[in-house]
Amino acid sequence: QVQLVESGGGSVQAGGSLRLSCAASGRTFSNLHMGWFRQAPGKEREWVAAKSWRGGTYYPDSVKGRFTISKDNSKNTMYLQMNSLKPEDTAVYSCAASNRAVVPTSTGGYNYWGQGTQVTVSS
Repeated sequence: QVQLVESGGGSVQAGGSLRLSCAASGRTFSNLHMGWFRQAPGKEREWVAAKSWRGGTYYPDSVKGRFTISKDNSKNTMYLQMNSLKPEDTAVYSCAASNRAVVPTSTGGYNYWGQGTQVTVSS
């Protein structure tokens, strides 16, 4: 089992930055794929970043160039650096982990989920 806990959410003005953290416990996540998702009110959960345990990183066009996913295996912690934030980035952000063979970019591919942290971007 893997337990995931996010932190770092908050309120920021458009154009600002936030860094989210996801601390993992229960087992090492060095051989797990990791991902970040977000869900805005009334909308479906949306994938925003993924990192393969082999090191590759993946982003949808909506955040590419603005968001960066990284992880520190020594701390069992993953991060999402979010720059140039826009009001449409407002959502609850959740981290997730997967033991699938291929890094997933949809919710169904992830086995473990955090509880989420709120990010609010004001114009």
